[in-house]
Amino acid sequence: MSDSSGTTGQAQEKAKEVTGQAQEKMQGAAHEARGRVRDQVDQRSTQAGEQVRSAAQDVRSVANQMREQGRDAPARYAEQAADRVESAGDWLRDSDGDTILRDVEQFGRNNPWAVVAGGLAIGFAASRLLKASSTERYRSSASGGNGRRAPVSAPNGGPGVARPGHVPAGSSFETAQAGSPGPGNSVGGAPR
Repeated sequence: MSDSSGTTGQAQEKAKEVTGQAQEKMQGAAHEARGRVRDQVDQRSTQAGEQVRSAAQDVRSVANQMREQGRDAPARYAEQAADRVESAGDWLRDSDGDTILRDVEQFGRNNPWAVVAGGLAIGFAASRLLKASSTERYRSSASGGNGRRAPVSAPNGGPGVARPGHVPAGSSFETAQAGSPGPGNSVGGAPR
């Protein structure tokens, strides 16, 4: 019996060792992933900061043109907007990935309803985009890929609207299905 308890103890020891190694690998992978995200945020925020600062300079030049035209009130508003945009650009450019991620997390904690509203807005926009693209795909497939629908006649010979799964009364398809003579059909199923 002491032999089996020693084997059980060794197995438990080995299981703990394997579990510890797996945890270390997972922590290392998580740390590496966080580092990659931080680097990407840092790089992209620097690029975005430069673009935002450039846009602020453009707004500032528009404000100067307005001032030259004697439109001081709109020029003042444009200048204030340029200052705020430039400040945001400076923050994006000068902040590292950790700072930006920490600020975004803090905003989410302080303003959960703003995060929920943003998520709803993004979801709504995505649903509209998907609905529009699915309608276009349906139209394209219904027209054979040429972007136009094939004309359909109503049973009285006038213009009609195609409905999926609907066979207009008096159509050649309905007639052929009913066993009426038509091209290639015969009465009673015997060839003519």
